[in-house]
Amino acid sequence: MGRARKSKTSKREKYASFADTADEAEEDADLPKDEAGRRKIKRQYAELLGIRIEKLRGRILNRERINKTIEGIYFICAGCMKVCHSLDDGLTEDPANLNNLCGACSKLQAQAAAQAAKEAAVQAPASRPTRARKKRAAAS
Repeated sequence: MGRARKSKTSKREKYASFADTADEAEEDADLPKDEAGRRKIKRQYAELLGIRIEKLRGRILNRERINKTIEGIYFICAGCMKVCHSLDDGLTEDPANLNNLCGACSKLQAQAAAQAAKEAAVQAPASRPTRARKKRAAAS
């Protein structure tokens, strides 16, 4: 007597969580292999840390050696609170390791600082009064 076949829908329901990873793999199909791998690791960090991202914002998570001269750094941006990689998103490293920023947030912060300095310069009058210049006698 032969065995009864199991329906395929039960397997699909059983492993439904793997369908999400397949969709993510399709999104990264057009990227180079190393960049797709970094995106996957960033997603895994975000899922693993969950709510603790807010507590760890601005901190470096991991440093990796890509080759002898290039070092990749995974970090949480202090501005946008996303998991970023130094090669993909850029990195403005803070010496105290408390306020690391991605390239986009660093650029926005620099623009905001420049705008604030420009406004302060326009509002503040010249602090030194201008003096009349004295004419020098010609040496003969």
